[in-house]
Amino acid sequence: MNQKSKKLTISQFAKLHGINKKTLMWYDEIGLFCPAVIHPDNGYRYYDYHQSPILETILLLRELDVPIREIQAFMQNRSAEHLKNLLDKKTMDLDRSILHLQAIQKTLLNHQQNMAALLTMDLSEICIIEKEERCLVTVDIDRNTAFEQEVEWITAETARYQLGRLHDASYGSMLPVTSIQKGDFDDYTRLFIEIPFLPRQKGLHIQPSGKYLRAFHKGSWETIRERYKELLEYARRQNLSLSGYSYEKGINEMIIDRIEDYIAQIEIPIL
Repeated sequence: MNQKSKKLTISQFAKLHGINKKTLMWYDEIGLFCPAVIHPDNGYRYYDYHQSPILETILLLRELDVPIREIQAFMQNRSAEHLKNLLDKKTMDLDRSILHLQAIQKTLLNHQQNMAALLTMDLSEICIIEKEERCLVTVDIDRNTAFEQEVEWITAETARYQLGRLHDASYGSMLPVTSIQKGDFDDYTRLFIEIPFLPRQKGLHIQPSGKYLRAFHKGSWETIRERYKELLEYARRQNLSLSGYSYEKGINEMIIDRIEDYIAQIEIPIL
């Protein structure tokens, strides 16, 4: 006798699929998945082994967070096309979730690196580092741009790129090297948003790969000009040519209450 032709009790069938028998009872109550046989005398539910693929499909869709009503609609009209459409939609959702989790992971790693650097950094040090190319979302500003306007533009850009929360990205400002060399240390012309895994596309600012001059400044923006003068002197002594923009961003906003404790990271490309 073929063992697969035997009927399984609700407990056996639930155990076979790694679920609670109450789940099978609920599926039966809502008409989603019914037993092959209900004993007429005692009301016991029995399942056919060949119902397993159907139940596994339901369990897969549930694991993918497909709503019960959509699964019910599928069960009433099971077809390759219907299942493919459901799976296509959930695959797209899953891809978005994976990208979001990867972005969160990268953000966490950046914060970890910043905190590790804070514990060991020498604020007086100026060094040369290597950086990979980055794609940045930018917003044009000038010295007359109101703070409220900056916030509005940044909010619009975060919405445009579907950032769930502000902490999903890094933010900073850009100061042209030509302005620094002229002693105009207040001539910020752009704000930037660094979004993890943002691909190259039209309209983005490309922060080039290569060598960068890096330094840190502690305190308010009113005193950062002195740090820039030190950077210019360092570049002169080392015979370095600076280009493009200075990229500034805070690295310790999460752990300070006073602007006097604010630490800005400054990175400037070297030709």
